[in-house]
Amino acid sequence: MPEPDLFPDQKKLVLLDGMALVYRAHFALIRSPRQTSGGLATSGVFGMTNTVLDILKKEKPTHIAAAFDTTEPTERHKVFPEYKAQRDALPEDIAAQLPYIDKLLNAFNITVIRMPGYEADDIIGTLAHEAAQQGFRTLMVTPDKDYHQLVGEDTVIFRPGRKGAAYETLGVPEVLAHWDIERVDQVIDILGLMGDASDNIPGVPGIGPKTAQKLIAEYDTIENLLQNTSKLKGKQKERVEENAEQALLSKRLVTIQLDVPHTVDLDALKVQPQNDDALQELFEELEFDTIGKKIFGKKFSSSASRTEKIREKREGQIQATLFDDADDVEIKTIKDVKHTYHVVQTAAERAALLKKLLKQKEVCFDTETTGLDPRTALPLGISFSIKPHEAWYVVCDTEQRAGEQNTEPGTDVPGSPVVEEFRPFFENESIRKVGHNLKYDITLLKWNGIETRGELMDTMLAHSMKEPEMRHGLDYLAELYLAYKPVSITTLIGPKGDDQKNMADVPLDSLAEYAGEDADITLQVAKAIAPDIEKQGVAQVCYEVECPLVPVLVDMEYEGIRLDTDALAAYSQQLTTEIDQLRDMIYQAAEHEFNIDSPKQLGVVLYEELELEKNPKKTATGQWSTRESELQRLSGKHQIVADVLDYRNAAKLKSVYVDQLPSHVNPKTGRLHTHYSQTWTATGRMQSNDPNLQTIPVRKQRGREIRAAFVPRDDDHLLLSADYSQIELRIMAELSGDEAMLQAFTDGTDIHNVTASKVYGVDLEDVTREMRDKAKMVNFGIIYGISGFGLQQRLNIPRAEANDLITNYKKEYPGVQRWIDSTIEQAKEHGYVQTQTGRRRYLRDITSRNKTLANAAERLAMNSPIQGTAADMLKLAMIKVHAALRAGNFQTKMLLTVHDEIVFDMLKSEEESVKPVIEAAMRTALPMKVPILVEMGVGENWLEAH
Repeated sequence: MPEPDLFPDQKKLVLLDGMALVYRAHFALIRSPRQTSGGLATSGVFGMTNTVLDILKKEKPTHIAAAFDTTEPTERHKVFPEYKAQRDALPEDIAAQLPYIDKLLNAFNITVIRMPGYEADDIIGTLAHEAAQQGFRTLMVTPDKDYHQLVGEDTVIFRPGRKGAAYETLGVPEVLAHWDIERVDQVIDILGLMGDASDNIPGVPGIGPKTAQKLIAEYDTIENLLQNTSKLKGKQKERVEENAEQALLSKRLVTIQLDVPHTVDLDALKVQPQNDDALQELFEELEFDTIGKKIFGKKFSSSASRTEKIREKREGQIQATLFDDADDVEIKTIKDVKHTYHVVQTAAERAALLKKLLKQKEVCFDTETTGLDPRTALPLGISFSIKPHEAWYVVCDTEQRAGEQNTEPGTDVPGSPVVEEFRPFFENESIRKVGHNLKYDITLLKWNGIETRGELMDTMLAHSMKEPEMRHGLDYLAELYLAYKPVSITTLIGPKGDDQKNMADVPLDSLAEYAGEDADITLQVAKAIAPDIEKQGVAQVCYEVECPLVPVLVDMEYEGIRLDTDALAAYSQQLTTEIDQLRDMIYQAAEHEFNIDSPKQLGVVLYEELELEKNPKKTATGQWSTRESELQRLSGKHQIVADVLDYRNAAKLKSVYVDQLPSHVNPKTGRLHTHYSQTWTATGRMQSNDPNLQTIPVRKQRGREIRAAFVPRDDDHLLLSADYSQIELRIMAELSGDEAMLQAFTDGTDIHNVTASKVYGVDLEDVTREMRDKAKMVNFGIIYGISGFGLQQRLNIPRAEANDLITNYKKEYPGVQRWIDSTIEQAKEHGYVQTQTGRRRYLRDITSRNKTLANAAERLAMNSPIQGTAADMLKLAMIKVHAALRAGNFQTKMLLTVHDEIVFDMLKSEEESVKPVIEAAMRTALPMKVPILVEMGVGENWLEAH
């Protein structure tokens, strides 16, 4: 909390460290940056706005100003030309915001001070020094530690809190306690000794914050330290003596000036009323809706979010092609439209309906059930529609069967007798079935003993291919394409919550009307979107990939996979022992106990106590970074880092997988049944959940042990794993047409060895393991648009070597670069990229003025066609394998898919006959010139098979 104002009548001056606050705000939101619908970055302006509002409201200053750096060289540059030399140029995202920062401060009537040749801290230091002499209490608002040297009796630092946290006030007592020193001016000596990498101030090599503090606490100043180096020992003595002049220079560089010549009249900095019109106009332009409403209430004209604007624009385009007056479309309901919805209850009525259905080429159907889980829900009824405005609702005999549902895969126990009567319809190959989220309905039927066959048209999946950026709920699609608002389910069973009713409690006439409307509207939506599916070039991905995949996934989920829970329980005990041992080793290295799972406490141990890094990275919240990538980089410096990584790995495996997986085993089937989502990612990659099997780690031995618990169904089966080899690289070779890459795959030569040979300019036989590993990183990194800096970080090599690797790669594989360039240009022209089957990835930021967003979009442009085509190929392979197993009457069943791998329960006696069938189906799933390699393995568990 801010300290209480002990001088309510004293003049209070607030000095804002402009650039430091903008940088802090910008990078605090770097993982989820704010931007306008036009692509302008606004994180810095947003942060500055909140800072000013907080300061004005809570501190009620009498005077206020903001100081900014300029581009002109300062006195520090003259005495040390390398000062700040290594700093990157001002990021374009921040540079673009500076005019808006000025507009913001002008709208608040806050004086902005810039003085060529002087930095903001020198300006603030001078003004704060003069303000103290004139009876002001000064608050320096900054996150910069250099300002600690400026605090005094009436001068304090206000360090802004992060993510809404309170400000931290630093006065003389806090600064002395922070550095453990006797006088504030000793901060300068500590800063001089430790140096500052961000400003390129050298300090004394090997001396970090802790050591600098101890030396100044003992020797008072740098000058006195240099006169007493004889009292130092070993390396420390050597370093201080060798860098004596550098230490004095560094002290001069970190010293903030208190005598900058200026013409600023402190009394002229009085707080003035804000310019409401200018502020409101600025907030509207920057789309600061929440702040605008908070300050101006209903007067503020809120602007829609960027996503909503894009969606609204597309909605208008769609409706313009469907309705005469798209701007004034009348939304109708069931009361406004003539319709005929029949209730089917008797055997005779069901037989008549079945006869009618079997004559159709296309039928829309929908199920009403007692719950959201199709594996355990009971069918209340099924609705059918064959033409607009007419439907039939078939009532099922749920009450008679409440305890008889079949939940045992592989048995012949019939499902609902009423549903059973419609088996001829559902299993008829020649009738096209239409529905919305068909996977639910087909799963329900599967767990009630009925297969669904024939071509499928799922309006949810089809629309997600046609309009991937829009919503896909049936009610939304009905309003968009039909100008029709269906009956809401909440009118039948109430809103979500404890008091929500079950569909079984809804009166029959209301349920029949609701269900009939669902089937009717779904059929109409299907007919409305079908023409555009053809026109937009997404027919293949819709009708050949996504919709045919539905019954394949249903069958896989139904089969499930057996889990050796006893083995996992034993492994859990083993991990507990390992975790305890690692914890003890970490405590021993730290010489005290602490919460290893706390990033804050771990950061203190690693960086403040053990001083493993002179200038460690910080997170967006200001804590020392203990992310895995940082710890991996430091793992060679101290055994404690490797032990922490090991501890984290073991603890995560135990809690997330080993202890959790058994709880997902179905008690009635004895198997684990995951759920697959087809459109979870923009690239088309599938996601499994409840449980998520895609994230089980496989690189380390501990993670592999988890796969060993996945076992065949019985002694007559083995697990078979079929995995695409280097599929993304092969697809890149195919899409780019690069001759050298295609030739390498055609010859069957190891592509990473080939790349190493080319980028290092050596013969194949002279390629070392280290060369191959680096080339492998380049091969896969290029797909994701890796930069020289990124490669340097991944491989921990000099930047020059990383840049050379990428340059040589582009030279040796010129077709790849040509393809990347043309793909980016096409994305800029059309606004999207697509896969071989037509799956689209829209890239709205590809032409953004915001370079960060544009660069990210370019990386997606080169990556999405590759990743997306790989996803499509796997889905096509699953469809083809599923059909081949069924056509060959194989007992072998497809169970799981993870990334580019498919796992099967293989009957031992079928091994020789079924493996070639699976391999052929996978190799030919998506015809290509480049050879497709499928690696297969068999074992008593998933680990052995993989």
